[in-house]
Amino acid sequence: MASKRQQGDCMQSNKKKRKVNNCEETAELCRVVRDENVKRAVKEAWSLKSHYTHGDLELDCDPFPHCVIKNFISSENFLENLRTELLMLNFQAKSNDLYKFKQSDDLRKQTKPHIAGMRSALFSQFRLWLEEVLDVKLEPTVDISCAKYEYTDILLCHDDELEGRRVAFILYLVPSWLSSDGGSLDLYTTDGHFQPQSVVKSLVPSWNTLVLFEVSPVSFHQVSEVLSQDKCRLSLSGWFHGPSLQRPPRHIEPFVPRNEHLPRDETLLLEWINPLYLDISYQEQIQEEFEKSSEIQLKDFLREEKFSQVCEALQLAQIQWAQKGPANKRCYESARLDTLPECVSACWELLHSEAFFLLLSNFTGLRLHYLFPADDDDGDDGGGNKDKGKKESCEKDDKATGSSNETSIESEPSTPTCCGELRRWSHSSYTLLHDGEAARAEYALDLILPFSCAGWQSEFGGFSCYVANEEDEELLTIYPEDNSLALVYRDKETLKFVKHVNHRSTSNSSTGVFYDFSFVYYE
Repeated sequence: MASKRQQGDCMQSNKKKRKVNNCEETAELCRVVRDENVKRAVKEAWSLKSHYTHGDLELDCDPFPHCVIKNFISSENFLENLRTELLMLNFQAKSNDLYKFKQSDDLRKQTKPHIAGMRSALFSQFRLWLEEVLDVKLEPTVDISCAKYEYTDILLCHDDELEGRRVAFILYLVPSWLSSDGGSLDLYTTDGHFQPQSVVKSLVPSWNTLVLFEVSPVSFHQVSEVLSQDKCRLSLSGWFHGPSLQRPPRHIEPFVPRNEHLPRDETLLLEWINPLYLDISYQEQIQEEFEKSSEIQLKDFLREEKFSQVCEALQLAQIQWAQKGPANKRCYESARLDTLPECVSACWELLHSEAFFLLLSNFTGLRLHYLFPADDDDGDDGGGNKDKGKKESCEKDDKATGSSNETSIESEPSTPTCCGELRRWSHSSYTLLHDGEAARAEYALDLILPFSCAGWQSEFGGFSCYVANEEDEELLTIYPEDNSLALVYRDKETLKFVKHVNHRSTSNSSTGVFYDFSFVYYE
């Protein structure tokens, strides 16, 4: 067989100390790509944004231009050997807010003969074909890797836009694949703000099929979650580099309205909160612990009977839930406040109340109520320099924004505010980090109070992650736990996301759904 003879040549070349690259196997592209008439027709259709099909090639421009070429490589034997070489590579697990899968190292310098041959076919022969079709000069830059998607792996909604990327491509090397296996390439429509709306087309992976599309402000897509427990979605993917398409200014979402506290006194606390947390000496212990790490979790926070009432009420059909998007930023359900049952509405009022603002001040040392002593007050409840770090941070922030620290001290203190929502989490829910969030980041106290998550496991997802801006390292992870109040104080360089709730959650012995109150408090 030709491949075996080539391997023998490779061994001989090694003895002669010749470069292994000389053993590169040739990957012959399919006939439809080599047909000059088809190439001219594709070029015309792409320029007119019209549909075109010929044999194994189809160009569709809905919801954005993309081309599917079946039987892309002529030789089945080449593909089998390519797949074998790829599976021999080292793969690293990749996981963050946007994705979870396994990826190989960059293949630009990989010397295995069939991988080298595939790379040459794409970035030499096929690049020239693309240049003519798109009428654009593409760089010889090689940007390609191999990915393995297995059960619950996913790549959420994004547009691929990054400086230099012009055309994205995926070559599938999968076994027989069904839509029920998941792992489809989903294409989104966009609204007037160039934000993704809904999936209107799903491309099911198939062996030896190449999919490509221009990277643009509207090229939103995702790899849907792999649902098969015994198949591997193996693919080669990457980008052809060239001049980027013009991008309009990014859409800026309106600010979430903030509200001052509701005028409710301490009787509300006595009615709802575990008496342990209303003990002054215990509050001092909590504050001391919080100031060491800027986070704390308070278990059994609500009185047991109140917590049970809310859990039961959250199951009622009267609550109306609205889907929160867009998909490149978030996907979960938020309750309409005017549809909440009485006890759920009362819990909402508790977290919004003046008495609770003061309680949070006692827990954290933050000035969330006018009765709480300011940084420069003499009475510090025995805490010494407890607020020094926070004060210095604020002073540094004043300098960074160009404001005068002296003026800020003399001016009236700002009024503490908050914003919050009741969220429902189920299979496919998530939130993502995004540029708009990073630009608006500020000092704030996050509160999360989960309900109905008994039996929830970390492998289901749905946990909250805090990360440093522009870094992958996770600073803190908070897992859903019934009646456990989580408080986290974050600065301008700290962002958060909720990990995608995967298919494993549907096998949960309970409902596969949990809820939480999510509030943010500002000094």
